[in-house]
Amino acid sequence: MEETKRNSFKGSLGFVLAAAGSAVGLGNIWRFPYLAAKGGGGLFILLYLILTVTFGFTLLITEVAIGRKTKQSPLTAYKMINKKSGWMGIIACLIPAIIMPYYCVIGGWVINYFAEFLVGERKSTAADGYFTSFISAEVRPVVTTAIFLAIVAFIVILGVNKGIESFSKVLMPILLLLVVAIAVFSVTIKYTDDDGTVRTGLQGLAVYLIPDLSGLTAGKFLSVLMSAAGQLFFSLSIAMGIMVAYGSYLSDDADLGKSVNRIEIFDTAVALLAGVMIIPAVFAFGGKEAMNANGPGLMFITLPKVFDEMGKLGSVIGCMFFLMVLFAAVTSAVSIMEAVVSSFMDKFGISRLKAVIIELVIAAAAALVVCLGYNKLYFELKLPTGSTAQILDIMDYVSNNILMPIIAIATCILIGWIAKPKTVIDEVERNGHKMGRKKLYIVMIKYIVPIILFVLFLTSVGIIK
Repeated sequence: MEETKRNSFKGSLGFVLAAAGSAVGLGNIWRFPYLAAKGGGGLFILLYLILTVTFGFTLLITEVAIGRKTKQSPLTAYKMINKKSGWMGIIACLIPAIIMPYYCVIGGWVINYFAEFLVGERKSTAADGYFTSFISAEVRPVVTTAIFLAIVAFIVILGVNKGIESFSKVLMPILLLLVVAIAVFSVTIKYTDDDGTVRTGLQGLAVYLIPDLSGLTAGKFLSVLMSAAGQLFFSLSIAMGIMVAYGSYLSDDADLGKSVNRIEIFDTAVALLAGVMIIPAVFAFGGKEAMNANGPGLMFITLPKVFDEMGKLGSVIGCMFFLMVLFAAVTSAVSIMEAVVSSFMDKFGISRLKAVIIELVIAAAAALVVCLGYNKLYFELKLPTGSTAQILDIMDYVSNNILMPIIAIATCILIGWIAKPKTVIDEVERNGHKMGRKKLYIVMIKYIVPIILFVLFLTSVGIIK
C-alpha cells in the first residue's frame, strides 16, 4: 500500500466555503423554492429556519466532529467510533457513490443550457419539447456529462488545498454575487399579460415570504414540517458522508462550533435567496400556476420560458443564472466525489490520483447508463411514493429516500446512545472552545432527531402519505 498524507484546510474559512459549496447545490435552487411555495410560503420558511438551528445543526456538527475526531473518511470513520459500526461506513460511502453519476448527468444538462444562453439561443431553450429532446438525444448529453465530470475530477485531483479549498474561495463568492444580483432583478420585474393583467416580482415575493395559513390542518402542518426536514438533507449535505470527509480535513485548532454555525448561515442565506431569485420572476410571468414546477421541470422548462419573456435581457440573465447553477453544481459534485475518493484512500492506502481514476471510471460508466436511460435503456417503474421513475429517479430514490435516513438514524443511535453525546461535545470543545446549544444538542441527538428521521423515512418510502 502507498503511504498517504492527510491534508487539511489551511484555515476555517476554506473549510466553511468548501462545506457551504457542498451544501449549496441543485437542491437549494430547484427544490427549496418549490417546497416553500407549496408549503404555505412563510410557514415553510419559518419551520425550515427552526429545523436548521435544531435538527440540521445536530446532524451537521455530529458528522463534522466524527470526521475531525477520527481523521478518517466516511468508509472508515464510523468503525473508529465503535467497532460494530463498520457497516455504517459502507452505507455512508455508498450514498455519494450512487449520487455522483446522476448528479454529473444533471450537471451536464446545466452546461448545455449555459452554452445555449451564452451563444444567444434563448428562444431554442424555451421551445416546447426542447428539454425532452435534449435529454433523450444519444450523443450530446453524454458529451456534456463527460465535460462536467472532467471538471470535477480535475479539482479533486488537485487535492484539498490546491483543489477544493482554492476553487471554493473563488467560486463561492462569485456564486453569492450572482445569486444576489439575480434576486434583486427578479423582485423588480413587472409584467403585463395579453389580457392586461399586471403582475410584479414584489407580489411573487409576498407569496414566497408571507405565511399562508388558509386551510391549515394538523396533517398539512406535519407534511410541511417533513418537507422542510427532508430539504435539510439536500441543503446541508447531511447523511452523505461528505461532512465526515470534510471534517477530517479540519484543523484541530479550528473552532468547530463556529465553523458549523457559519455553514448554517451561508447555506440558509443562499437557500432563501434562491427563492427570492426564482419565485418572483416565475410568478410575474406565469402566475401561481407556473410556481408548481419542481426539479428539472422548474430549471430546464419553466425558467427558460421566463427568460425568453424578458426579451434580449433574458439572454443575459439566463446566462448569469446557469453560470451560477453551474458553480453550485460543481462545488457540490466536488464534495460528493471527495467523499468517495477519500474513502478509497483511507481504506486501501492508495494515492489520490489512483482513487480519483477508480471513482472516475465507476462514475463515468454509471453516468452513461443514466444518459441511456432516456433513450436506449428507457423504461418506467412505479415507486412506493406513487411517482413514475426512470434510472436517474430510481438512483435518487434509493440514495435520498432510503439510505440517507437510515444512516442518519444510525448516527443518532451511535452518538446518542452508544458512544454518548460527550464524544461529539468533547471534540467541539477541544482547545478551550465552547459548544453553543449543548443541552439542546443532547436532547436532539438522543430523542427528537431520531423521531423526526423515522417519520421522514416512513414518509419517504410511502408508508405515511
